Amino acid sequence: MRAQFILSETWTNLRRNLAMLLSLMLVTFISFLFIGASVLTQAQITKAKGDWYDKVEVVVWLCPDGTSQSANCASGKSPSAQEITDLQKTIRDELNDVVAKIDYVSKQDFYNNTFTKQYPNGEFQGRTLTADDMQDSLWLKLKDPTKYQVVAEVLSGKEGVEDVTDQRQIFDPVFAVLNRATAVTAVLAGVMVLVAILLTGTTIRMSAASRRTETEIMRYVGASNWTIRLPFILEGAIASLLGSVLSCLMLSVIVRVFITGWLAQSVTWIPYVNQLTVLMISPFLILGAILLSVIASTISLRRYLRA
Repeated sequence: MRAQFILSETWTNLRRNLAMLLSLMLVTFISFLFIGASVLTQAQITKAKGDWYDKVEVVVWLCPDGTSQSANCASGKSPSAQEITDLQKTIRDELNDVVAKIDYVSKQDFYNNTFTKQYPNGEFQGRTLTADDMQDSLWLKLKDPTKYQVVAEVLSGKEGVEDVTDQRQIFDPVFAVLNRATAVTAVLAGVMVLVAILLTGTTIRMSAASRRTETEIMRYVGASNWTIRLPFILEGAIASLLGSVLSCLMLSVIVRVFITGWLAQSVTWIPYVNQLTVLMISPFLILGAILLSVIASTISLRRYLRA
């Protein structure tokens, strides 16, 4: 009987305060859309890092024939086959705990398999380059990609090594931009959540004020505080539930249209978030919205509907 009464009161509140509840639902929708976008952006960064960092390699560029700015290449000659073998042995001996695999790439192989794919016919900055313009190199696969600095410290001063580069340098600026975008989105989400909390408290308090006479009568006949307050709390929770569900649906549409439907078709070498990612974060967004609404409503009503 009490449950039926509470549900009846909740339905009455919803009908009487439809405009306010719609505004509360829209604010919740926008707030949790920003939160969801922030979470998806960070999930995208994590997904890309996990995929790219597993593939990146440290490239040890060996001295070329001719002039070089590196002090290790003062002889003006590229390392001999024996010197390259000795360098590989040094890597295995001194960096066995860091380096998982060593691949030697001759300048001819680099020209055929890498350079000409990026620059057809060998044309680069108005010049046509050949294999003789390339450098021999060692490509190191690391057991832990974050240990690049250890490799650089050991090899940078070795005779015959011109430079040591980490392919992560290509990706880190991209991740930096995405991290800033995540931070901006998170700040906006925080502001909108604060607005949603304040609006929820105000809406529920105004709803209670419009039914002050009824709540006083209920108190006189012995109704408990929770029996009086629960319909108002449910009112805010329902509005927040609808708003958060809408935000999850919008995130799903954004991912389907702009990520999997467009971006993934245009740029195929990046792993992207998908509908499963949205599905995984949706319960947390919905529960978070309901919890914030319940807390805001409870605090507001405790101050307003004092026994």
